Amino acid sequence: MAPVTVATTPNTTRSDLTEFVMLKGNGVKGLSEMGLKSLPVQYIQPLEERTCMIQVVPQESIPIIDMSNWDDPKVGDAICEAAQKWGFFQIINHGVPLQVLENVKDATYRFYELPAEQKLKYTKENSPSKDVRYGSSFSPEAEKALEWKDYLSLFFVSEAEAVATWPPACRDEALEYMKRSETVIKQLLTVLMKGLNVKEIDETNESLLMGSKRINLNYYPVCPNHDLTVAIGRHSDVSTLTILLQDQTGGLYVRAADSQGWIHVPPISGALVINIGDALQIMSNGRYKSIEHRVTANGSKVRVSVPIFVNPRPIDVIGPLPQVLAGGEKAMYKNVLYSDYVRYFFKKAHDGKATIEHAKI
Repeated sequence: MAPVTVATTPNTTRSDLTEFVMLKGNGVKGLSEMGLKSLPVQYIQPLEERTCMIQVVPQESIPIIDMSNWDDPKVGDAICEAAQKWGFFQIINHGVPLQVLENVKDATYRFYELPAEQKLKYTKENSPSKDVRYGSSFSPEAEKALEWKDYLSLFFVSEAEAVATWPPACRDEALEYMKRSETVIKQLLTVLMKGLNVKEIDETNESLLMGSKRINLNYYPVCPNHDLTVAIGRHSDVSTLTILLQDQTGGLYVRAADSQGWIHVPPISGALVINIGDALQIMSNGRYKSIEHRVTANGSKVRVSVPIFVNPRPIDVIGPLPQVLAGGEKAMYKNVLYSDYVRYFFKKAHDGKATIEHAKI
């Protein structure tokens, strides 16, 4: 293992840190477990991005929607209203068994507790598949300051491919969570499409809305000087929808509707957090909002989260849906090849809503 001085001396270079965290498979988890007294300089964010600068709006909260009677028109109205005003909402009684949620959180811990040399098999340089990636931060090559997060990203191609290439420590639980969430994803998209005058989701729409899926297992270790850095910087997702399972630690903040402050998304046991992604904002011609969000680092507790990103296929062209423009509404976004859109997002650091601005007419 690299010496402790890798993270504690002022002279530690970015390449020393990269070697230890990324190339040797230790992740920021490895840094955290050294018992650091101070944050490595490479993780110190510009003042305006730091946790201490977040202006929290304490009296606001995103909607909580009970899905137990999802075909009740009031539930549909609440979902569409939340998508238009907040871009984020929590759902309870969603039909995904609570044990499945607990199992995938446990599996996340199990993967990150593997020795570094076992996790190293899944880094960009070593992974048996381009669809399986273990890494740290977001886009280290493009970032001036790194983010305090490790991730395992699993792009779903087929069950056979997943069985062959996903890490055994978490594979079965991640697959089961994806399978069991399929029904609620279709319910949500059906309701949201009705709000856009799309009466039913046919094969073409289904592939456009949910033709590909990715699941991430995120690990946020305890962080020294946590107020100087971020776990995830300001961004909006490039998905159609994101279905997020978070643990009880907290730390997810979403941009308030007036854009002035940030609203904490309190963990609710058994709930899932739903947010609209850029692809659906574009398809809805701005009616549904893909909202900026961020995650703060924590000085005393580990946090894990498991988002499922529901996306168009890479080969799909996304743009405002014809049904949305049928009444003469002017298109606000150009048609974009989805793989180009995603590539643009990943080639730069997290930067708020800059990706979707790139797609505006």
